[in-house]
Amino acid sequence: MTLASLSPQAALPSPTTAVWQLGPLPVRAYALCIIVGIVVACVVTEYRLRRRGVAPGAVLDIAVWAVPTGIIGARIYHVITSPEKYFGTGGDPMKAFAIWEGGLGIWGAVAGGALGAWIAARQLGIPFSMVADALAPGLPLAQAIGRVGNWFNNELFGGRTTLPWGLEIHRMDPDNPGHALRDDTGQPILEPGLFHPTFAYEALWNIGVAVLVYLVDRKLRLGRGRAFALYVMGYTAGRFWIELMRTDEANTILGVRLNVWTAALVFLGALIYFLRVRGPREYLIPLGATAPQAAPAESDVSQVDLSEREAGSRRAAPEGYRVVDEGQFRAYQETGAVPADEPEAGDGGDPTGSAGPTGAASGGEPTRDDRAGATGSGTADRES
Repeated sequence: MTLASLSPQAALPSPTTAVWQLGPLPVRAYALCIIVGIVVACVVTEYRLRRRGVAPGAVLDIAVWAVPTGIIGARIYHVITSPEKYFGTGGDPMKAFAIWEGGLGIWGAVAGGALGAWIAARQLGIPFSMVADALAPGLPLAQAIGRVGNWFNNELFGGRTTLPWGLEIHRMDPDNPGHALRDDTGQPILEPGLFHPTFAYEALWNIGVAVLVYLVDRKLRLGRGRAFALYVMGYTAGRFWIELMRTDEANTILGVRLNVWTAALVFLGALIYFLRVRGPREYLIPLGATAPQAAPAESDVSQVDLSEREAGSRRAAPEGYRVVDEGQFRAYQETGAVPADEPEAGDGGDPTGSAGPTGAASGGEPTRDDRAGATGSGTADRES
């Protein structure tokens, strides 16, 4: 009798393989899930940035910085908070670079990715808070997809359960990473009993957070990074109780897992930011480019200047951006006319903020040629 026979028949299965060989190249499910998650986050962020006036394709310039720094930050956090495997007795320091074997901390990923996004935002002349708000619904979706990789790896599960959705967990082969250990008959060996699929709980929670951020942002027109703060609060609230269910090895403080403390502290920081920061949602008008002219509503095709439209589709990338409010942005979309400069508010600053290195928050010309790496400005209807 094998350990597999001790598990009930009605259970959620787990994969026995998390890596496949494509010739000499190993294809890892964990890496594929991360890549798909990044793509989803980029698509959502691109859509939301364009509806705020950012030139098409800017998200690619941001991702070039944010993705590598996010991965590096995630790995650094994991190694620092779980050093025994790498620097303890019998540890292998070179394993710290083996990202493909798993071990990425979300807290480090967000911190590292934020640093990369900040660098890119400065280069593009886009307010960093706008980038964060645009990313807010897409990031939890990416995290939800990434958790599927934990299912393939048979990891990040909770304690034993008799619930109908209890999860079977395979005993993985340490000498053949990514594959389940097998008995003498060639059958994969299961850990006895069923376990809480905490990675699935987190994935579902993250999808809920994405929906929450989208709906609240749509209703309240959040700006100044408050949509991102809402995401952080939603994610950490779920991570707090999910982390308490996990049974995998982790460092603790006062008998409580380190990530529980981290989730609580980050939640409080995001809550303080959300309550203290105020300001309207920011929109951008490109400098050095004009909005495309729409054809008259009652005209037929023969009255449309196709050569002018074709030239408009190839217009140059903006030299920079000017931050405006929603009313000014909608007026610009309808007329193509850049709104007149407004005097600064009595409190000593433009309530719409700054456009970063271009210095164009109050309508001034940029001090250097900051381009978004794409053509034209986003022209979109009201966000939905």
